[in-house]
Amino acid sequence: MSNIRVRFAPSPTGDLHIGGVRTALFNWLFAKNKGGAFILRIEDTDEARSTDESVKVILDAMKWLELNWDEGPGNEVAKYAPYYQMQRKEQGIYQKYIDELIAKDLAYPCYCTAEEVEEMRKRAQAEKQPPKYDGSCSHLTKEQRKEKEAQGRSAVIRFRMPKGGVTILNDLIRGKVEFDNSLLDDFVLMKANGVPTYNFACVIDDHLMEISHVLRGDDHISNTPRQIHIYNALGWVLPEFGHMAMILGSDGARLSKRHGHTSVLEYRKEGYLYEALINYLALLGWSTEDSQQLFTIDELKEKFSVERCGSSPSTFDPMKLLWLNGEKIRAKTPRQIYDLFMDWLKYTNNETIIENWDKGLLKQAMALEHDKIKLLKDIPSLVDFFFVKDVIFDDEAVKKVFEKSKDTAGLVLKESAQRLQDQPDFSADALEKYARDLATEKGLGTGKVFHPVRVAISGRTQGPSLFHMMEVMGKDEVVRRINACIQKYFS
Repeated sequence: MSNIRVRFAPSPTGDLHIGGVRTALFNWLFAKNKGGAFILRIEDTDEARSTDESVKVILDAMKWLELNWDEGPGNEVAKYAPYYQMQRKEQGIYQKYIDELIAKDLAYPCYCTAEEVEEMRKRAQAEKQPPKYDGSCSHLTKEQRKEKEAQGRSAVIRFRMPKGGVTILNDLIRGKVEFDNSLLDDFVLMKANGVPTYNFACVIDDHLMEISHVLRGDDHISNTPRQIHIYNALGWVLPEFGHMAMILGSDGARLSKRHGHTSVLEYRKEGYLYEALINYLALLGWSTEDSQQLFTIDELKEKFSVERCGSSPSTFDPMKLLWLNGEKIRAKTPRQIYDLFMDWLKYTNNETIIENWDKGLLKQAMALEHDKIKLLKDIPSLVDFFFVKDVIFDDEAVKKVFEKSKDTAGLVLKESAQRLQDQPDFSADALEKYARDLATEKGLGTGKVFHPVRVAISGRTQGPSLFHMMEVMGKDEVVRRINACIQKYFS
């Protein structure tokens, strides 16, 4: 294994959404392409919002997508564990480096209240200055600090930022990016309750976990100069940074819940295949030279490179994802889709839908509709007519096929009921010959025979190949349904 080490570090404060999965995927693909390690770390320092349920959702989603982590929860490596930040906090990992920065006079306690800091920012804005903390506590003496503490004030720990110059980031995706240090304030490293902030904790963890590359969304790029200064203050080598362009909705706004599902597991409930979601998300911000669209997972691992990631936003297109899912379904065997469908029923607690269905007939019916399936959830509505005792007739089908040509449709069905009862060979080919022979004998177009029979046995004008459908239903059921239709509409 190479010394490439990347991480996905979600906060368990809600569902794992599309943007987060894209970040996880690109890190996973990069690690697989380079023969490196993919680490999952849970950044749970937001005590008010982090929940065990959100952690479970993250782990479940990652497992469904088969983005298996080399290290992380359930797969700990002692050298780098634990993989939950609050557990790391309890071990005193962050406090150690806070003490070091304070000793170097690169960090200091700040006793200003949140209201006082907000006032500072408002005054700065009124004076046309960047709205930031003004450094009031940056030069307090020991006596002044004791006085603040005697007043009952608790302290956060702030980083002492340089007041001038620029911070330069050589981004793997965006190229050279410069940040004006004068616009950045002395930011908080540790809250008064001893919990580290995001910018501080992720630097400590990335260094101690030997992360070589930090690949993340460009919403984090404003954090990067602060993190670079922490690395420099502790004398550590920087990882390489790459910031992926944002994903937009069709309206040009950043992708959010109003554009559709926020949780990746909702796509599982809808009946998407994980391979389709992986394939589609790979196309949001990355491409090959030949603009290939359909990939296997192995192809993605082989072809992925950060150099082919773009800096322009991508637009999430639900219809393209749906198309791609259909392509992935068609690429599988009928038996594979049957197994996936059964898993989907169990996952969604919908097993009662098919509890009275003959499973052998279900497999045959699904095979007939294989090319029409776009989502696993579509399957019941595509094949349910095979399992009804009394055909449910679509009103439009009845009007179009029966009522507009009542005499012809009635004649065709009565003749079909008699001939099919005596049909010795009920294979699709033989059934097609019967139908074409009937059309020729009666001087009718084939559609005048095909359509009434289709509606009579399925209640629909659309469906699988008529004669294969009849073969699967079997002679007795086809004849029974045609006779029931005759009694209902043509007696």
